[in-house]
Amino acid sequence: MSTLTNQAYAATPSQRLVAILTAATFGLALVFISGFASPETIHNAAHDWRHSHNFPCH
Repeated sequence: MSTLTNQAYAATPSQRLVAILTAATFGLALVFISGFASPETIHNAAHDWRHSHNFPCH
């Protein structure tokens, strides 16, 4: 018989900082990319994503 034990993983402060900076960089990139893209480009990207995931959009 085996027993499962849960072990908590505590991230170090430097790992937390890397995760925060990565998320912030990705978020800012999304904001700037969508802010400077034309509305048609944004619509077409969302439209293609919806179709590729079999999500009805019409």
